[in-house]
This record gives sequence, structure tokens and C-alpha cells, in this order.
Amino acid sequence: MDITGFHLLQATGSTGSLLTTFIPFGLVIVIFYFLIIRPQNKKQKDTERMLSALKKGDRIVTIGGVHGVIHAIKEGTVVVKVDENCKLEYSRSAISTVVVDKVEEPKKTKKGEKKEDKKEEIQSADAPAPAVEANDEKK
Repeated sequence: MDITGFHLLQATGSTGSLLTTFIPFGLVIVIFYFLIIRPQNKKQKDTERMLSALKKGDRIVTIGGVHGVIHAIKEGTVVVKVDENCKLEYSRSAISTVVVDKVEEPKKTKKGEKKEDKKEEIQSADAPAPAVEANDEKK
């Protein structure tokens, strides 16, 4: 085999191996996007929304772990009331979370209890209303 034939064989083999080399790199980039980049962007947007929605009276926790209530909001800072006599001024970016008090919802009843309640309502609706005499009301 002469030298030109060897180069032709080598050139055709390299394009196939070049494609198989780039496919794993592409897959790694896609995996990194969905596992690292996308969740980080979503978390950053959620944090920006939380910081822009801050209002006076919100209970917050700072990144340092200080719990308090927002007393005043300035352009880039927030005054946090920690105690009756203690107010601290923090940068907005130092706020980690807004504490939301959970409101207890009425407990849901079981299906059997709902049916019994409906039966009682139907029975009370079917029962005749007590007659009120006009003379009793005047007295």
C-alpha cells in the first residue's frame, strides 16, 4: 500500500471516531444543564421574587440565622426588629427566608361521616317546621 492510500484510510476512520468523541461530551453538557444550571437559575429567580415581595411585618430569617420582623424597608436595606429594643439593618441579599405561619385547615371528614351529615340535613329538611301561633308572638 502506498502512502496516499494509508492517508485515505486514516481520514475516513477519523471522522467516525470524531463523531463518537463528541457525543459523550454533548451528553455531559446536557446532563449538567438539567442537574446543575437549570435548578440554580430557578432558585435564583425564586429568591429574587421573594426579596422583591418583602413588606413591613414579614417574619424573616437572615443568612446568619437571626430571626426577626421587618420594621422598615429601604432601597437596598431592611431594618429588622429582633427584640422590643433592638433593631438591626441588613442588606436585602442577607435575607434567607420569609417565615410563613401555617394556618390550620379544618380536618377533612371521612366519606362515611359526610354521608351521615347529609342524611341528618335531609331529615331535618323533611321534618315539619313547628307552627308558631300569631297570638304567642304578640305576647
